[in-house]
Amino acid sequence: MYLDHWRLKERPFENTPDPRFLYYSPKHEEALARLTYAIQERKGSALLTGEYGSGKTVLSRALEALLDNTRYKLVFITNPRISAFEFLVGIAKRLGAKEISERKIDLIDAIHEMLDRNVAVGKDTIVVIDEAQLIEDRDTLEEIRLLLNYQNNDRFLLTLVLVGQPELREKINAIPPLKQRMEIRYHLAALNAEETKAYIRHRLSIAGTREEIFSEESIRIVYEYSKGLPREINNFCDLTLFTAFAKKAKVVDEGITQEVLKDFGG
Repeated sequence: MYLDHWRLKERPFENTPDPRFLYYSPKHEEALARLTYAIQERKGSALLTGEYGSGKTVLSRALEALLDNTRYKLVFITNPRISAFEFLVGIAKRLGAKEISERKIDLIDAIHEMLDRNVAVGKDTIVVIDEAQLIEDRDTLEEIRLLLNYQNNDRFLLTLVLVGQPELREKINAIPPLKQRMEIRYHLAALNAEETKAYIRHRLSIAGTREEIFSEESIRIVYEYSKGLPREINNFCDLTLFTAFAKKAKVVDEGITQEVLKDFGG
């Protein structure tokens, strides 16, 4: 609705995991570098944690965009609140299993066979489990640990990437054998004030404008409200752009931002 007013080609603050809009703060660059290292060096596992809305999912999608699909087979599990058996079924299906056995031993053998097949054709298998803090069944965590036993003499047959909120670390730490297997770890912190400003400008640029739409004072308010969490920044800035458009304003100033802040309970 407000695109023409701000000379934008698309909405800049949508909460979708579009890697084009990923702002590479030093924190996000470090997180992506560690995940990439874990995959390229064929580590068994990697753990990425961060607060809700910190940009973990879009990072995993950026990782997918970086990887050559002729060399890597990337599998996403986005709803891990399932039983251990359903978890294995999900992996098997995404790896390309044509038939799913009702016997766990057959299912495990099928997964192992598909991993071996990928290795034989020069493909590395990556399994990304998003929102992994939602795993409630301890047996599922045990299956994750056992998947890390899939290895040849000189390499792992897959790399498991667990992505979730901070409580995921507590769940993993409660299972010492699993904790010991988490070779690469990173916690994605929120953006600071300067990074928040750069984040806003970056997303506006990707959406089609380099104009200074937000005043310095309005950005300060956005940062104080959002505490540097990209999802909160997006929610706030989207409504702010709409409110300023409705007022036919040429910039988002402090007054408009304060008005939106009240709508958000600030």
